[in-house]
Amino acid sequence: MSTLITNIGELMTQDAEGRILHDAAVVFEGERLSWIGAAASAPAADDVVDAGGRAVLPGWVDSHSHLVFAGDRTAEFTARMAGEEYTAGGIAVTTGATRETSDYDLTRLLLGRVAEAVSLGTTYLETKTGYGLDVEHEARSARIASTVVDEVTFLGAHLVPAGISAADYLDLVCGPMLQAVLPYVSWADVFCETGAFDAEQSRRVLEACKAAGLGLRVHGNQLGEGPGVQLAVEFGAASVDHVNYLSDSDVDALAGSWSAGRGTVATCLPACDLSTRQPLAPARRLLDVGVPVALASNCNPGTSYTSSMPYCVTTAVLQMGLSVSEAVRAATYGGALALHRETGEDVDGARAVGSIAVGHRADLQMLNAPSATHLAYRPGMPLTHSVWRAGTAQ
Repeated sequence: MSTLITNIGELMTQDAEGRILHDAAVVFEGERLSWIGAAASAPAADDVVDAGGRAVLPGWVDSHSHLVFAGDRTAEFTARMAGEEYTAGGIAVTTGATRETSDYDLTRLLLGRVAEAVSLGTTYLETKTGYGLDVEHEARSARIASTVVDEVTFLGAHLVPAGISAADYLDLVCGPMLQAVLPYVSWADVFCETGAFDAEQSRRVLEACKAAGLGLRVHGNQLGEGPGVQLAVEFGAASVDHVNYLSDSDVDALAGSWSAGRGTVATCLPACDLSTRQPLAPARRLLDVGVPVALASNCNPGTSYTSSMPYCVTTAVLQMGLSVSEAVRAATYGGALALHRETGEDVDGARAVGSIAVGHRADLQMLNAPSATHLAYRPGMPLTHSVWRAGTAQ
């Protein structure tokens, strides 16, 4: 069945040319975009949706989230807002609650969080393990996530749990735990940060996960300058995420990684930065030297309990120096680039996401506004009108 969306006031494609079309239309057949152009030239279709002059843009690609969890950390948030410094240790609180929650309830919670994200225009989601922190519960989190989200990342190296040494825990992460999650994940991540894992420990995790055939990601440079960015570039990681504190050599390394092909995307997490009262990641500086930037929600119970990509886009425009077009691109094409889903059909047959182009997956959102500029012009307003995920209305 084919669907025509016509009378689009502004169509922001975020394709290779970054086109913005007016008085436009798109057609999709099943989950595949099949035609894009002027509304007056649109072909016939089985179903017609009149956009009424509204804006249409790609669905958000949220390339960094932690959605498989149970429990509540409002006390930690309250303390942080009262002036306490953020540390990585709060993860342990969530680990306990997650381990005690049944498969049924953990799945139900995950489904609810994904539904919230989709209602705000997100059509492609990555999420991580990392709140199980033993072989049984990391494998369970990966299995549950694989039934609900688009991309699953193994983050056993989130924190060393109580009652075990770092050396013994890394033996688990790089051995039985890694083997247990392999059927369910395509990526691996490590929290390379003060209070979590140092450079040597992070290197061990990255080496083991790369040898197992997983794509790599790194949490890095969130709480201060550190080795995360350099390790990410050295290992050819798809992204390094947080990047709040960057030295000149870090910026040079990220830019250099793109000099001869695909490099490492810098993923900025502005909702987390505001919640932890860290300086906002220097997205403007990175873009100016040619480093591709992604925006993601980092939805998690401790430091960024929101899946609102519109909020991240608004923050990027109002406080990080990005234009509306740059912020939307970072939250769509940039996220796809960070997940290696930006072009063509991958080896597993999955269609490209993050941009509106013929052949790509029909992931679209319509705003209750004539242009994407309203995302920043009317901050906090509920502007999501309609969402299609793989060609299906949500």
